[in-house]
Amino acid sequence: MEIIHIIGYIASVLIGVALGLMGGGGSILTVPVLVYLLSVDAVTATGYSLFVVGTTSFIGSLSYFKKGLVSAKTAIVFGIPSIVAVFLTRAYIVPAIPENILTIGDFLLTKNIFLMVLFAVLMIVASYSMIKGRKSHDQESDQVFNYPLILIEGVVVGGLTGLVGAGGGFLIIPALVILSKLPMKKAVGTSLVIISAKSLLGFLGENDLAGLDWNLLILVTAFAIGGIFIGSALSNKIDGAKLKPAFGWFVLVMGIYILIKEIFL
Repeated sequence: MEIIHIIGYIASVLIGVALGLMGGGGSILTVPVLVYLLSVDAVTATGYSLFVVGTTSFIGSLSYFKKGLVSAKTAIVFGIPSIVAVFLTRAYIVPAIPENILTIGDFLLTKNIFLMVLFAVLMIVASYSMIKGRKSHDQESDQVFNYPLILIEGVVVGGLTGLVGAGGGFLIIPALVILSKLPMKKAVGTSLVIISAKSLLGFLGENDLAGLDWNLLILVTAFAIGGIFIGSALSNKIDGAKLKPAFGWFVLVMGIYILIKEIFL
């Protein structure tokens, strides 16, 4: 086993640690780990990421279920449009993207580069949410679902998840707080349920499930799940919310690095 692959598996553990410690955010590193450390091409990595993110988010949501910090009704209302969007994106939109999209001078925009650039932009946007932080909402008020906005939010988040393989918690949690009036902790728990459902069901939209490298996929997922338990244990001693801005700066640097690497190097 090459050293860079060993580093990739260690990084997989850190993905789970971040999820267990901060309740989200770590999954956005899954695609870069798969592409740059485990030598998976970008298109395949976005599909693999759905399985890793979905499984780890499901495991992470169990503790929130036990504490009563999941709103099942909200998860269903927000989850359905998102699940449909991510499944259709993986089944039809991603395969329809041409391998060579655009040529500008000596620069060829391939499908792999397009997905990684889109992912890098998403990382930069997500980093802003992490660095800025969120206002605390501790009281749960009466829920009045704005179905048109929820439908739009679900389709946008599901489409992005299908394209780049990221969970999109940085988009879902604010929506749950603002549109569904959930307190922050309940929004995090409900978000994990939505992410796990849409990621795993969206993964089923892959065209060639039998042809995937299941050994690699299960190994990365196992390391990430192990990281969740480490992160959860550390969360009793460390305030994950205080670490989130620092993690946000790391995600920002990673996003900028990916943009430069894919476009200029």
